[in-house]
Amino acid sequence: MTDAPAPRQPTPDALTPDLSPAPDALEDTPVRGRGPRSFRLSDRVRVVRNVLPPLIVLVVGVVEFLISLLRSPTQELWAHLLFYGLVGPAVTYFSVEWIAEGTRARERAERQLLDLYGELRVSHARLGAVQELMRDLSDAADMGAVLDVAARGAVRVTGAQRATLTVPGGLSGTARADGAEPAGPLHPLKVPVPGGGALALHFQEAPPADAEALAQALAAEVARGVEAVRQRTLDLMTLYSVDQSIRAERNMRRLLGRVTHAMAGRVGAGARAVVLSDQDGVLRLEYAQDAHGERRGGVAPAFAQRVAQAEAPLKAAEAEAGEVFPEARSVLGLPMRDEEGLVGVLLLGDPDPNAFDDARVSLLGLMAGQATLAVRNARAYLYSEELAISDERARIAREIHDGVAQSLAFAALKLDLVARQLHSDPAKAEAEVRAATTLLREQIREVRRSIFALRPIDLERYGLLETVRRYVLDFGEQNNLRVNLNVSGDVHLAPGDEAVVFRILQESLNNVAKHARAQEVKVTLHGAEQVTLRVQDDGAGFDPETITGRVSSAGGLGLLQMRERIEARGGLYRVLSSPGHGTLVEAELPQG
Repeated sequence: MTDAPAPRQPTPDALTPDLSPAPDALEDTPVRGRGPRSFRLSDRVRVVRNVLPPLIVLVVGVVEFLISLLRSPTQELWAHLLFYGLVGPAVTYFSVEWIAEGTRARERAERQLLDLYGELRVSHARLGAVQELMRDLSDAADMGAVLDVAARGAVRVTGAQRATLTVPGGLSGTARADGAEPAGPLHPLKVPVPGGGALALHFQEAPPADAEALAQALAAEVARGVEAVRQRTLDLMTLYSVDQSIRAERNMRRLLGRVTHAMAGRVGAGARAVVLSDQDGVLRLEYAQDAHGERRGGVAPAFAQRVAQAEAPLKAAEAEAGEVFPEARSVLGLPMRDEEGLVGVLLLGDPDPNAFDDARVSLLGLMAGQATLAVRNARAYLYSEELAISDERARIAREIHDGVAQSLAFAALKLDLVARQLHSDPAKAEAEVRAATTLLREQIREVRRSIFALRPIDLERYGLLETVRRYVLDFGEQNNLRVNLNVSGDVHLAPGDEAVVFRILQESLNNVAKHARAQEVKVTLHGAEQVTLRVQDDGAGFDPETITGRVSSAGGLGLLQMRERIEARGGLYRVLSSPGHGTLVEAELPQG
């Protein structure tokens, strides 16, 4: 059963017809006080014009004939005087009075029409002012604008000298009428605003009888405008919350929990779930939360399949809703799609059978679009992590094969040689043992450096500054180096930028440990418009032109790769070094 469409609101011109007194209309106005057989003025004039002259001729003829029958001249004289002196004027008087009564009735009707026309003109002006106020309220951007617009509109509509509007929260708006400030005291009129607050009007004279009803109607419109602004504010806050969830969260489960929590909270839904399409196009339950707690995994409900096929928001029937959430009587399904196809279906459930009205579906659809982007980003991040892990495994295998494995094989050969020389040439055998021991100790240090470089660093848990402090301290202890750390300014980078800066620090220190033969390293991190990282050592140095493309043994990134990562994010990367004069690595990234 659908609601009947709202009637179209008539325009002020349509509501106020042209009521100027038309001559024909006024002539047709009936004479009041004469009962049902009253004559209009035009009928009276027509009767007098058409009936009276022949009637006079007929009566005069009859009277003259009767007078001629009189025998005495004196009798004829008195008969003529009686007829023409009394009867004639009387007939004329009553005829004219009959017409005058119609004229007076017409004048009364004309005055009534003019009064009605004046009242309708005032009503027309008020209606136009109310409609203008409604338009201004709907266009108001925030609560302050609503109060100012409403106060000005109240002055314009009611004719008050001053209007003050207050709403809960301590907000208020005041407006005054144009012109000079009245000298005498003002007459107050105060009406409550539905939902809280009051509208206070002050008139120069005692307010008219309909002023209170008009003020109450204005207060109702103001309440609707305030509620509309409040709903828009809540919508924006919800969208901001969802957007922050997308930016800050990479874990899929926590991401879906945050996004659906914001959406369900906006419409008061008691249950929520997300069904995602896997790489084979099969819908699977990824996350669900209802009165029974949180759950993950499972088969997608049939309603989710129907939403995915419809490619549009759908509302489940009451029986179908119970299959999605056991305690739900209404469920709204929102498809999550982008240009690449179906990502999944977002489900919201509530025990109220009428929980999801059409007014909120468009907002929820927009949030579902943001959730789609969030899922795509999270999946891309997970895929990039898998690629990074695969690359790291390949690098470790290459380093073990090319470095540690060959050194250990060489040490094994030396020890075999020592076994053969132990009795024939003990001195030489002892020298070979010492060489093999030195080689093994160097490889032990190399393995420890690799293990230290591969330890997981929880940037998300500790933040960039604390992670840098911990890593630099551990690096100095592991490699027996003096390391000085200086952090200054305000550093606020996006999570992705933080990871790049830390990766540059890690690679630079690993290169110091492997190649610089340094005694001291200085690390500086400064935040301003740009975040600047400097790693400077007092080691052997090198010629950057000859080894720019070299891949470091610990981190897997050469100088060229580090430069590409920084420049891809709008930053700068520099390496200053020369043989015998140490190395300075400097990276800059803009802060958002």
